[in-house]
Amino acid sequence: MDMNRTIDVRFGEELDPNIVDQVMKQRIEGLEGTPSISQFASGHSNLTYSIKYGDQAFVLRRPPFGTRPKSGHSMIREYTVMKALKPSFAEVPNCHFHLDDVASPLGAEFYVMEQVAGRKLEKDIPADWGFSASDGRQLCEAFFDRLIALHKIDYKVIGLGDFGNPVGYIERQIMGWNKRYERALTDDVEPFADVRKWLEDTMPKVETAHAICHGDYRLDNVILDADDPLKIAAILDWEISAIGDPLMDFGNTLAYWIQPGDPDAILATRMQPSTAPGMMTRSEIIDRYEAATGFDMSKFAFYHVYGVFRLAVIVQQIYYRYYHRQTSNKAFAGFGQMANLLGNYSRHLIEESGL
Repeated sequence: MDMNRTIDVRFGEELDPNIVDQVMKQRIEGLEGTPSISQFASGHSNLTYSIKYGDQAFVLRRPPFGTRPKSGHSMIREYTVMKALKPSFAEVPNCHFHLDDVASPLGAEFYVMEQVAGRKLEKDIPADWGFSASDGRQLCEAFFDRLIALHKIDYKVIGLGDFGNPVGYIERQIMGWNKRYERALTDDVEPFADVRKWLEDTMPKVETAHAICHGDYRLDNVILDADDPLKIAAILDWEISAIGDPLMDFGNTLAYWIQPGDPDAILATRMQPSTAPGMMTRSEIIDRYEAATGFDMSKFAFYHVYGVFRLAVIVQQIYYRYYHRQTSNKAFAGFGQMANLLGNYSRHLIEESGL
């Protein structure tokens, strides 16, 4: 998919073009004319808009409308991480400016960054790309090698030493996501008290290491080079990034990594081309990660379960807004069923883990 493909702005998610124009021209030199505003269709969390002035293209990111967990939709978080990473991590877009809730004239905080040209994957690799199994393997390796590279960056050296305290990260994540799930419960979704208790009882007492965690690293969250789709041009969606345990971040990524042989219901939820010819299995990916980092992966099943149930919480938080009519986006209507599916899959993984 071309990264520049957008849709008309969805009803209820409109931006005032006059306000956008005024804010942009105050902070970015050389803009002329009036902005053309459209919306990226992908993404179920923060809202992402394309702002164009002729051949100059920008991206504006803001939280969703309605009730939302503040820590889950923090614009300053992703803006801060990208600004710090950019000099040493090429796959981060240039960020122009950020306005907080107080200064923003849009009713919520937002930031503006460059719009990186290139290709963005969705569920499948387009047939006209002519990808072979060798190409699939090369793309898969490049994708996970960038996560490994991120986890190896010294966050203190690039100025993120005060970004957050990584000590106690695992416990904060487990307890935090469990509480978010409780707060987002609806009558048609299971509480999964057993899964939440298992996570609390099984979690490691200390972190494996301290590193920059992207929080939502997926193939459909990267832009591939327009001329060479085997090369990653940009990594997007840093909204829940943090300094924490890299294995927690890796578990989040593999929670999305659906592969042949997974239960049919899980296979039906696939949103990225992880089953394409040449793509590695989770076991192969874990081996590659272990070889590159030297981390002990013997109890990685815990991190995988955490990643899957965290995804259930994210889905349920979005469904909560739809259930209570805080958003009219029909794409969220089945998210309650999805939360139940992921909760039950977590139970299945726990049974298989032996932990």
